[in-house]
Amino acid sequence: MAMRRGPALWNIRHEGMRDLRCMSFTSKGANEILVAGWQETMFVIDVVKGEVTKQVPAPHHYKIMKRGRYICAATETGRIDIMNPTTFKVEKEWQAHQSYINDMDASGDYIVTCGGSYKQQGPGSSSRVPDPYVNVYDLRNMTSIQPMPFPPLAAYVRLHPRMLTTTIVSSQQGQMHVVDIMNPNTTNIRYAHLQASINLFEIAPSGRALVIADNDRNIALWGSPSDGIQFTNIGAPITFPEPEEPAPQLDWSVDTPLSSIGMPFYYGTMLFSAWPADIISDAGAPPPQFDPAFIATLNKADWGYYGRNTTGLKRNQIEDTRATKASNKLQAPKFLSERGRDGPVPDNHADQETLAQDAAESLKPEPPPIYGTLEIKYSRFGVDDFDFGFFNKTRYAGLENQIPNSYANSLLQVMNYTPLIRNMALQHVATSCVKDLCLLCELGFVFDMLQKAEGLTCHATNLFKTITGRSESQPLDLLEEDHHSHRVSSTTGGAQPGPTPHTRVQSLSRFLMDQTKTEYQSIPPISTALERTLLKLPDPPSPEELTSKLLTTSAVVNINCMNCRTETTKTGAVQVIDLIYPPPKPAIRNARAPRTTFSQVLKMGVEKEVGTKGWCGNCKRYQSLQLRKTIKSVPAVLTINTAMTVHGQQENRRLWATPGWLPEEIGVIVSGGQFFCYEGEDLRVHLQRGAHDITVYSLMGMVVNIEHPAPQKPHLVAMVNVAHSEPTPPAESKWHLFNDFSVRRVSSAEALTFNAAWKLPSVLMYQVKQANNKSNTEWKTRLDTSILYKDLSPHLDDKTYRLLDPEMEKPGPGTIVGLDTEYVSLKDQEIQINSNGEKETLRPMWLALGRVSVIRAQGELEGTAFIDDWITIREPVHDYLTQYSGITPSDLDTRTSKHTLVTLKTAYRKIWTLLNLGVTFLGHGLRQDFRVMNIHVPRAQVIDTAVIYHLSAWRRVLSLSVLSRVVLKQKIQQGQHDSVEDALAALRLYRKYQEYVDAGLWEREIEQIYLRCKAIGFNAKFNEGGESSSSVIKRTDTPPIVGGAAAAAVGTAADGVAGPTTPIRKAAVLGTGSVGMVGSGIMGSVGMGSGMGSGFGSMGNAFTPTKGGNGSPRR
Repeated sequence: MAMRRGPALWNIRHEGMRDLRCMSFTSKGANEILVAGWQETMFVIDVVKGEVTKQVPAPHHYKIMKRGRYICAATETGRIDIMNPTTFKVEKEWQAHQSYINDMDASGDYIVTCGGSYKQQGPGSSSRVPDPYVNVYDLRNMTSIQPMPFPPLAAYVRLHPRMLTTTIVSSQQGQMHVVDIMNPNTTNIRYAHLQASINLFEIAPSGRALVIADNDRNIALWGSPSDGIQFTNIGAPITFPEPEEPAPQLDWSVDTPLSSIGMPFYYGTMLFSAWPADIISDAGAPPPQFDPAFIATLNKADWGYYGRNTTGLKRNQIEDTRATKASNKLQAPKFLSERGRDGPVPDNHADQETLAQDAAESLKPEPPPIYGTLEIKYSRFGVDDFDFGFFNKTRYAGLENQIPNSYANSLLQVMNYTPLIRNMALQHVATSCVKDLCLLCELGFVFDMLQKAEGLTCHATNLFKTITGRSESQPLDLLEEDHHSHRVSSTTGGAQPGPTPHTRVQSLSRFLMDQTKTEYQSIPPISTALERTLLKLPDPPSPEELTSKLLTTSAVVNINCMNCRTETTKTGAVQVIDLIYPPPKPAIRNARAPRTTFSQVLKMGVEKEVGTKGWCGNCKRYQSLQLRKTIKSVPAVLTINTAMTVHGQQENRRLWATPGWLPEEIGVIVSGGQFFCYEGEDLRVHLQRGAHDITVYSLMGMVVNIEHPAPQKPHLVAMVNVAHSEPTPPAESKWHLFNDFSVRRVSSAEALTFNAAWKLPSVLMYQVKQANNKSNTEWKTRLDTSILYKDLSPHLDDKTYRLLDPEMEKPGPGTIVGLDTEYVSLKDQEIQINSNGEKETLRPMWLALGRVSVIRAQGELEGTAFIDDWITIREPVHDYLTQYSGITPSDLDTRTSKHTLVTLKTAYRKIWTLLNLGVTFLGHGLRQDFRVMNIHVPRAQVIDTAVIYHLSAWRRVLSLSVLSRVVLKQKIQQGQHDSVEDALAALRLYRKYQEYVDAGLWEREIEQIYLRCKAIGFNAKFNEGGESSSSVIKRTDTPPIVGGAAAAAVGTAADGVAGPTTPIRKAAVLGTGSVGMVGSGIMGSVGMGSGMGSGFGSMGNAFTPTKGGNGSPRR
């Protein structure tokens, strides 16, 4: 075995190797060969190790050996043995020729042989002549096929490596026939004019070169002059020897100093002590970090762990880890907690002056920093301390990327800024859909959250959980396997590369659009005037017709069998179009190549005339079929997959790299079953003529694959023209780059230019231009609120909640509710120790919602819960956090729970419905509650007592338990937390705040509160020794509602009732605000001053005190 340049890698000598004649690889991709000859033993040799691994008895003596479906060996007596490539047993044998086999070839399912027979009958005859035919055998059916005649007497035969049924046969005099096995009577004849007879005949693996050698030692090379001669499909560059450096020339004279000659012995070579910089390696590098999810898949042994190789590296191959950090990343911001101490950080925002600079940066061979992979850093305060605002100075929300399957962020952004898709999701989510894993509902929740965020960062955890929970997503490779990019082959056991983000997001686009259509039809949507006018639909339209007009390209597929010419038809409907590119054409000298436009590629993708293999009902077998589409209609939203591969297809990548190749507007005409597409000047001319009913589409956005230099992995970004989703159309395009949580303005040239070296579009989305800037908000007026009044556990006896009265209690703007949640842990936090000995958080604890409680903050039943839901969790729970959440495993088990168990979507829908009704949420530390719930509540609808009771001079935020002890003189959270109890405590703290404000004592009281908290060490369990035990609430669980409202005053415990209680209120005379609350004998105003701080709006602007009350004057 030798290298390409000639030096030997290894050689083998064995006493059993006496007369070897032939060898073959045992199977495709294997590292072992089978060697045989005119002897009784065959050898199996490992080509990597260079040693014999097995000796096998030879059934016969062999002279030729080829590998196809099986190992095919020719004997010296004209026989062919078909051997199993694993056991090397003979499965089948044929007597191919009477005397001998001169040549043989095998490929795939066929064997061809040429040989000779005796001139006279009988083996005793010594005169042999070549046979005038070539034998053909089918390895799949193990049968012989009709021989191919060859009158010039066949001497050599070869199967074409790329044309599976084509054979080249040659005589010794140089006459060659190109014959099709399936049609042997049709031949193509060629002549090789040689001076002597042929003794060697071979075809290159590429099929584009043929070598003939004769007995005079001449070699003839045959090939196509136009296509060029190529020997291999993928050739490696030729390695040339390094040229010797010439000896330096010296000007020698009597004045030349002897020191210029140099010292002997060592001066001609570099000293060992003079190390060049390129061989200096890192010293003391830390060991590599392994993903815990990968460690969990390994098997433990006494000496360590072992498992399958999922790195993608081959045996004895290493990876350079010194360049894992990119040098062109955006400057990382400081933590928010460090901002005041270290001063401000530089602004990383791109304004109008930098757009041209960004466009110039994109022309370089490596992606600029704005396209870099972003990473969230965690301080001891968690993710809330990360400065997302550093990466986004716009009013368009980004999405976090630290959760699995966040590769979909870019596609979600494109869909969000496509008005018709957004309208569909919000119209559906406003209905009474109760399907647990409804993707369209989750899309609606995400789109509504992104709009309400107004530039703040969100995350789509609930949507990704829904995709993971859908069984259809498993075989489509939609899920990231904990960020592992390789998977194990079930056949070879080796590491196989998984789908790239580029291909995965195209599969996700098909999946989401298909599910959007199906789920939009599941509950008949209420069409609006926008859809009826735009799509020319009746009132009301059928759900199928409405979804087809919005999303589906309808066609009739004509299927033509190429054998029997039978034509059949079937209806075809797709929601996503895959582009089809024209095949590359051979270059012709001095001929101008025709220009390929995007419209032509889109037309080929829509009509999709392709050939394939399929079942023919008339032939009763699989045949070659030709498919052609007759287009019936195209939808209002065109979702297009570019169908490009990340590697290869350089000709198509050059198309995308052509400036202006992707148009921002296209015109579509469907006529006579054909799809016509126009762009640029052609579109302008058609619009001016007005002869055809042409529909104009606008490019809404696209998902773009960014390829980084190794070892960095590619990732996806979104380019979106947000101008088409604005309420009023702006004067110019407003392209924005959405790189996860980094959002910035870019120029149109930057958005529509694709650098062939690193920027590749994945998914495009066009929408009918007439629907631009038509965001429909009618869904808010039709919001289904029945879930707020529905008892999901009517069988429970001791309920901890009382449902809202649908007649008397209708939440809306001005309504205040108390909210608190409890969580469980799905995964523990991951930390590491840095070089300074400090702990660094790699990933915080993953929390999931376990309980949601909402109480009334107004009315006679103030303090009474109307929602107290416990959440069923599908994922494995790492820790129930019982000490802090009060949740035990039995509480969330459907078999043992005594609570109201609901799905996450049901609990979420209740809070989301209250949010969109304009309700204001009151609680303590609600930011974390909303984050775990995966919902965004505008600041105007939040009253957070953690913010109210906070002084910027004190860096500490006071906990709810400490505030309850100091302000309310009550002890809560004794033993375990209870969300109803915590929500009630936050409500009482807010009422106390109102009392202090009305009395003009707030500034003094907040200072005193901090001093009293400091006196007890900010610890609610600190024992002062003189505190009355009557203020302690002894709780074991949230008590059932008995007889409506409770009868105790705020700040005291009710006699005979174990747990938090609520006093009976007398009705107050209302102004335009809402009812105040009795607290320690003072009637406080519900009105909230404008000095509350950012994020808290007014909850009532007037108040009239009741008779005998000590309330503040009307204001």
